Amino acid sequence: MQIRISQEDGTPIYQQVMHQVRLLVSTGRLEPGEQLPAVRRLARQLLINPNTVARAYRELESGGVVKSRPGAGVFVAEGSSPLSRKEKNRLVNERIDALLIEADQLNFDTETVLTMVKQRSNQFGKGTKK
Repeated sequence: MQIRISQEDGTPIYQQVMHQVRLLVSTGRLEPGEQLPAVRRLARQLLINPNTVARAYRELESGGVVKSRPGAGVFVAEGSSPLSRKEKNRLVNERIDALLIEADQLNFDTETVLTMVKQRSNQFGKGTKK
């Protein structure tokens, strides 16, 4: 399971972990019944406090994304379905909000940010996707 966090992101680390696990589930890279890394192992991998991972897992469990099995670990919940369009929009909008706030703090106007996003998108070969 590949999760990347950013200390400079501005989003709490546990939320970054949650967002990425949700994304992995929604894209099918984590399937129902698949085990997530143990709290301590993921914390060591990400160089963060185990309590942060534990909080992310608790929040994911309360949202029905994962299921904790005492003594066995944390698993992707059965019946976890791909994210709804509304949820996908919410996740992307959160990232856009963070980008716009940071861009404003760095004195970039919206048109410059849009130009930069389009350039980056083209570099990833995503410029034509609708």
